[in-house]
Amino acid sequence: MIKKMGIRWNLRRLMAAKDMFQTTDLVPLLAERGIQLSREQVFRLVTQAPQRLSMDILAALCDILGCTPNDLIEVEVVNAEVRKTAAETSGPAPAVRRTSIRRPEGL
Repeated sequence: MIKKMGIRWNLRRLMAAKDMFQTTDLVPLLAERGIQLSREQVFRLVTQAPQRLSMDILAALCDILGCTPNDLIEVEVVNAEVRKTAAETSGPAPAVRRTSIRRPEGL
């Protein structure tokens, strides 16, 4: 059995609790802590869970929001039980298509 894990990214909720409703509110606060991100990067950071996050950014966010990493990131089980069967792991072999390359006449 395989457990499918996911995360709940709580940055937007924690920002709202600190009366920060614009994603751009974070830009100068991050810069004060040595984190230089564009407005677009901060927007993505706030609106969607990051796949990768540097420890420096995580530490800066925790400092800005007065929280811990556990407040920002909640690990959750998406599918409690995902059972792989032989049929799922090895489907039919892809069809093989033979191709021939022909030279143009006269070469």
